[in-house]
Amino acid sequence: MAELSNRSKPLAVSPLKTSQPLGASLAILGLNRAMPLLHGAQGCTAFAKVLLVRHFREPIPLQSTAMDPISSIMGADENVIAALKTIAEKNRPAAIGLLTTGLSETQGTDIQRVLKQFRTLHPEFQAIRIVAVNTPDFSGCLESGFAAAVTAMIDAWVAPAAEANTAPGRRPHQVNVLCGSLLTPGDLEVLRDVIERFGLHPVLIPDLSDSLDGHLDAEDFSSVTIGGTPLSAFATLGDAAATLVIGSSLYPAAELLESRTSVPLHRFDHLFGLEANDRLLMTLASIAGRSVPALLERQRSQFQDALLDTHFMLAQARVAIGADPDLLHAFSELLAETGAEVVTAVAASRAAVLTRSSLPQIRIGDLEDLEDLAREHGAELVISNSHAAATAERLGVPLLRAGIPQYDRIGGYQRAWIGYSGGRQLLFELANALLEHTEHGVAPYHSLYSGKADYRQEARHGAPQASAHSGRWH
Repeated sequence: MAELSNRSKPLAVSPLKTSQPLGASLAILGLNRAMPLLHGAQGCTAFAKVLLVRHFREPIPLQSTAMDPISSIMGADENVIAALKTIAEKNRPAAIGLLTTGLSETQGTDIQRVLKQFRTLHPEFQAIRIVAVNTPDFSGCLESGFAAAVTAMIDAWVAPAAEANTAPGRRPHQVNVLCGSLLTPGDLEVLRDVIERFGLHPVLIPDLSDSLDGHLDAEDFSSVTIGGTPLSAFATLGDAAATLVIGSSLYPAAELLESRTSVPLHRFDHLFGLEANDRLLMTLASIAGRSVPALLERQRSQFQDALLDTHFMLAQARVAIGADPDLLHAFSELLAETGAEVVTAVAASRAAVLTRSSLPQIRIGDLEDLEDLAREHGAELVISNSHAAATAERLGVPLLRAGIPQYDRIGGYQRAWIGYSGGRQLLFELANALLEHTEHGVAPYHSLYSGKADYRQEARHGAPQASAHSGRWH
């Protein structure tokens, strides 16, 4: 059980985390024909939009209620109602995510009451589904905001089985999949393919692999999302054979879905490494009543071979990780399988999964904490998002970019690191990062008995010592 320690500083010197509103916006962007609406100042929305555009290299639909100094003091309910009306009239979305920010939360906005007021004033927009989520950006992180939005979707759009006339197993091939924020669109494509190989039909919630996978559409421009989970899918969740939840941050959402539908639930903290993927395949085989496909067995043997190939690079490698809790936990367990040592672990915020970690200590902090601890413990590799590029440069070690945002590389959103095939690629990337920044080979050993002159010199001055930077055997 890990010991969690808080930072002692009164502020974040070099922020690691991204905000809850951004995470909730990302979840809404996984729905078809959806629009996130942030209740706050224009800068709150602009900052989130810039990060998402730079990460995905795609136009991102995101709107703001544009609170100004007057409405921030006197009340901004009219801003919300006007913004909802404008979006409903001009964009005709299927869904709107109404998300609070630090400004509106500090003001004390009752977002649920304002939504009811809008429904009363504008009954003509009843067909548009609106989900309101409290996501103050002065607490939590991207992961918790994402999870709050998914929980709100299930709470608002999944009725109890008795009311919805659903029954578990009525659709024997359907599998509900609640996808945590640690999964990229590329990961989701791999996950969909694995599930379909068992003859099952996955319903991904939310489905970023369909809306933010980086594809050209026949439609030149759309003011709402193109692709993603259709809202009609929420009515079928109670008929599924099983529900898979990937990421412990979504466990509360999954438990709510299970209580509403009674569909059997299978929990996975992550899908990194051999053990986690073995359990996934055994679960799918049990649900489908089939054996594991030969292709996946072949990929498993390839992953095992990659573990052997990278062993001499990764074993005893000293790694520093700075990430949201789910992603940090996933990397720590994968690295444990390779024999690497996580010498520094910094999480963006507290979460239940961290208390179950096998790491001895985890700091809740920022990139300054990550840099100081990594230097103190002699880290050879840093794993974090693009904000840590300068940190890794000052430390003189490589950076493996993971999480959001990744704005100084192309295609980070499409990396697939789950499954046997994705895990194999991740091992190669970790090993190559170390190969490019370490000395290779072992320092030569000079025997005391190699020569009389050498023996006398060593007797006078002491035996030569191996360099502290000689590196491990590669």
